[in-house]
Amino acid sequence: MQVSDHAQPLHTGGGRIGVLFCHGFTGSPWSLLEWARVTADAGYRVSLPRLPGHGTSWQELNLTTWRDWYAAVERAFLDLRANCDRVFVAGLSMGGALALRLAEKYPDDVAGLVLVNPAVLGQRRMMAIPLLRRFTSSAKAIGSDIALPGVEEQAYERTPLHAAHSLQHLWVDVRACLDLVSCPVLVFRSATDHVVPAASTAFVLSHISSDEITERVLSRSYHVATMDHDREQIFRESLEFFAQHSG
Repeated sequence: MQVSDHAQPLHTGGGRIGVLFCHGFTGSPWSLLEWARVTADAGYRVSLPRLPGHGTSWQELNLTTWRDWYAAVERAFLDLRANCDRVFVAGLSMGGALALRLAEKYPDDVAGLVLVNPAVLGQRRMMAIPLLRRFTSSAKAIGSDIALPGVEEQAYERTPLHAAHSLQHLWVDVRACLDLVSCPVLVFRSATDHVVPAASTAFVLSHISSDEITERVLSRSYHVATMDHDREQIFRESLEFFAQHSG
């Protein structure tokens, strides 16, 4: 199936410090593109892959699982590791869960994590998904939760329920091993988020083993904060974080 223009991945060469960007569920590289470009312009080698089933149709996403999405970011991470001295991982929403899983599996190779509204827990209404998916293949969309007028995430118009059920399995897998995350972590959490509950970030921060944890609360942005009012703060502070921990 044809990939939308806004969903094209971004991979840049040069630089001995790499940064891997992981986008969210039903979204695409579009939600992180400006952040990735700013990071590349600062001299970092950047990889922003398109996750399987994303950027095409929600029906195609329904044919994939969390293992497909994780395999894509793992391949990108291993490529950066082979070409860089240090590698950081940044993730939005589900991308935050994928970033955490990389840090769990490669604790000696992830130099640090930057997480924006990381999802390891869902809204209470998601508890119905295991049953609901038996009767319908999709539900109301969850994308474009952005306070800034006129900005669209270009996410799917429907939420594919079989894929959403697999997403829940990813969360269980990630939550079980959070104590293995020991690298420095910078977390941005939106004060108002209509997609991921604040309890998700709280759970992450209370279960990881990192000695250095910094949390920033974004007062003007909703869930897709990387495209919202506070995006410049995310860009600036993440670059400071990368520089501080680049050795």
